[in-house]
Amino acid sequence: MGDELMERQGLKVKPFVISKYLIMDAWHKVRSNHGAPGIDRVSIDEFQSNERSNLYKLWNRMSSGSYFPKPVRAVTIPKADGKQRVLGVPNIEDRIAQSAVANLLEKVLEPFFHQDSYGFRPNRGAKDALLVTRKRCWETDWVIDLDIQAFFDNVDHDLMIKALKHHVSDRWILIYVERWLKTPLQLEDGTTVQREKGTPQGAPISPILANLFMHYGFDMWMQRTHPDARFERYADDAVIHCSSLEEAKSLKEALSARLESIGLKLHPEKTKIVYCKDANRSLSYEFNR
Repeated sequence: MGDELMERQGLKVKPFVISKYLIMDAWHKVRSNHGAPGIDRVSIDEFQSNERSNLYKLWNRMSSGSYFPKPVRAVTIPKADGKQRVLGVPNIEDRIAQSAVANLLEKVLEPFFHQDSYGFRPNRGAKDALLVTRKRCWETDWVIDLDIQAFFDNVDHDLMIKALKHHVSDRWILIYVERWLKTPLQLEDGTTVQREKGTPQGAPISPILANLFMHYGFDMWMQRTHPDARFERYADDAVIHCSSLEEAKSLKEALSARLESIGLKLHPEKTKIVYCKDANRSLSYEFNR
């Protein structure tokens, strides 16, 4: 009835109902993080200088379906092992849009996430995972200390959207998440790389999407196929407790096959079977790195 009245009065109806308060709250979060500019080189201060207009334009485009994210700026940072990690830095307006959706998804997905998932979740962290790991190491002798190789670079887009559709029916969320997943990466030399898989580390939407992917790819698979094997997962790192070396070897082989079936691989050097009583030092490092 309201839409019909607006149409009769000559007012254009937005195809997607998105609260302006949602965008405003997301902006406050992005502003408080003081992040670097994206490819447009617009800083937090510059965006804030025309805050009202910028936020309205973003809300208007998102509500009308005409919002398309700009390429993500690739930034290379050194890792502790001497290698380099590529982070993706979206433009500020794209960070706001992603933060708005991430805030919604957190409320929807949190009740479904596994109790032994600790990464990128409210009121949980690496210390919590480590405390549980140490307690369980008194009860079982062996662990699989696993790491997924280049996880964020290899997330399957189709499987990601399929998982999202289990929980979300809002068309605008599905549309924009898919656009973010496929947004090109602009390298430091100016060249642009199209993305057929993966989600860039550093983007506000990536942590919640990573947890959702691993919820179905790892957590629920473990619960379904190895219900007696307890684990702690922090993003793409996990520790699985096993009662014997033979069980650990068998489970590691099954897990490797499972991950390959969804486009992922165990890191051959970082994934280890460890005698639990000697593991506390290395596990602490893995969860906190």
